[in-house]
Parts: sequence; structure tokens; C-alpha cells
Amino acid sequence: MKMILADKIIDERKKNGWSQEELADKLGVSRQSVSKWEGAQSVPDLQRILEMSKLFGVSTDYLLKDDETVRPLSEADEDTGKALRRVSMEEANSFLNENRKFAVKIAIGVLLSTLCPVPLLMLEAAKDAGLFGITDSVAGGVGVVVLLMFIAAALVFFIPAGIAASKWEWLEKEIFDTEYGVDGMVKDRAEKFQPKFVTAITAGTLLILAGVIGVVASAIVDGHGDSLTIAMVGVMLMCIAVACFMIVNAGIIKDGHSKLLQEGDYNKTAKTNVVLKAVAPAYWLTVTAGYLLWSFLTMNWGFTWIVWPVAGVLYGAIAVVLSGVHESRISD
Repeated sequence: MKMILADKIIDERKKNGWSQEELADKLGVSRQSVSKWEGAQSVPDLQRILEMSKLFGVSTDYLLKDDETVRPLSEADEDTGKALRRVSMEEANSFLNENRKFAVKIAIGVLLSTLCPVPLLMLEAAKDAGLFGITDSVAGGVGVVVLLMFIAAALVFFIPAGIAASKWEWLEKEIFDTEYGVDGMVKDRAEKFQPKFVTAITAGTLLILAGVIGVVASAIVDGHGDSLTIAMVGVMLMCIAVACFMIVNAGIIKDGHSKLLQEGDYNKTAKTNVVLKAVAPAYWLTVTAGYLLWSFLTMNWGFTWIVWPVAGVLYGAIAVVLSGVHESRISD
């Protein structure tokens, strides 16, 4: 299908996340002029064509010839005029391999973080059931010590993994090009991984459901205080921990493919959404601080985990709203 100049201006402007007014400012013309160009009501002069060619990182032939339907690889960053970073096949493979290692480390860290209250709960259940002569002080003291050890062990995985992954952060923030064959290789690996991703999500969901059913069942049949229910909450957390390992590991690997393909949350438009970039870190830091504060104040780790699914749903809603606002702004 042929694209006329008007279509190409609209297409390139939106790829860069600019509104008509922003493009007009860059070209030194009025918003109405850009609107007329995009509506095919007028044609920009040669000087403006040359400026747009530089801004969009495309050739003048691509803009002017209707039969030029394939956009050439960008050679310049439209905002800075600097050459766009290009990902080679070697870099892409290196990132994907390191991302798999990162995924495992983070998933283990999440597993340990989720398991940390389990010893405390099991000791509490044993104390309530009168087993092993465990006292309140033993259950509480040993349980908290083991909990802190689990958290320390989780940090041993989180911190090195975060440091190792930091060198690839630019993939999330910068618009880049890929060398010939990279996109095809990544798409092939993404397609092969998709069944594993679906299996991980499905199995993880069923594990969580099994854990919840166990707690509900124990609450119904427990006729000897709360010991069985407390123990089953510990079992539920074990199920959730394994499920989190599977889901987080698979999710990070899938995200790696999306980063290289600049799809989903890592598309070029999302990278220009400055508001969402600013909100996300503050949001998750607040959620983490709230979770830890609530958990340590109540010591009810078997319940406070609910913060994470609720926070995830709320973040999804916030992201959709902010992305919608950003999309409507750049489409003006």
C-alpha cells in the first residue's frame, strides 16, 4: 500500500511521540501548518522537507516518493541529532543470555522473600498445637531470626542481579535501531519461549489457587484452635513462593524479548512517556515501604502479601490512564 507525504508525516510524528504542536515548534512553523500537511491540504516547502528528513532520520526520497513505502533505518536521534545506538547480533545474544541469568536470580530472591515468614508461622502453629514444648518466646524469637536470614539471603540475589542488569537499562529508556537479522532472531526466540511462558503462568496460578483452597479448607475442619489454619497459611505461602518463582522468571525472560523488539511496555511511544517514567519508581518504592511497615508492625506476613497483587492491579490501571493521556496528546 502506497503512503503519501501526509501519511508519512503523521506516522513519523507519532513514532517519535510528538504532538502536532511539538513538531511545529521543531520546524519553526504553526500548528495549523502541520495540521494542513497531515490533512493533505498543503505541501511543506523544500526547506521544511529537509528539516523533517533530519528530524525523522529518513531520506528525502522516502518522504517525497509515494512508491517509497519501506522506512529506512534511522541514522539519527531526532531529538539530539546524534547517531542512534544500534544493537548488533552479538549484543542481542549477550543481553538475552544475561537476562535469563538475571531472571533466575530475581526469581530466587522473590522466592526467598515470600518464604521468609513460613518458619515463623510453622513455629507458631506447633506452639498452638502443643508440639515439641515450644514456648511463645522460642516461636517468636527463632521465627524472627530465620525470617531475617531469609531476607538477607534474598538480598544476596537481588543486589548483584540488579547491578549486573543496570548496564542494559538503556534498552528500556532509549529508542534504538537493530542490525540486520536481530529482530528476526529475537522474534524466533520469543515464539519458541511462548509455550513455556503460558505453562509458567498457568501452573503458577493453579499453585496459588491450591494454596488458598487449602487455607479455606483448614479453617472449616480445624476443631483444635487455629494451629491447622496457621500451618496451612504457611503451606499457602510456599505455594505462592514457587508460583512467584515461575511467573517472575518467565515474565523477565519475556520482557527481555519485548525490550529488544521495542514492543509492549517498551515501545517507542512508551519510552517518550515522561510522566509514567517518573510515577513508576515512586509508586513501587511507596508500595514496598508500605508492605514492609505493615508486615513488621502486625507480624501478619501470611496476610500482608495481598499488597502485591492489589498494587499490581492498581499500577496497571494507572499505566493505562497515563498512556491514554499521552497517546491523546501526541495524536493532536
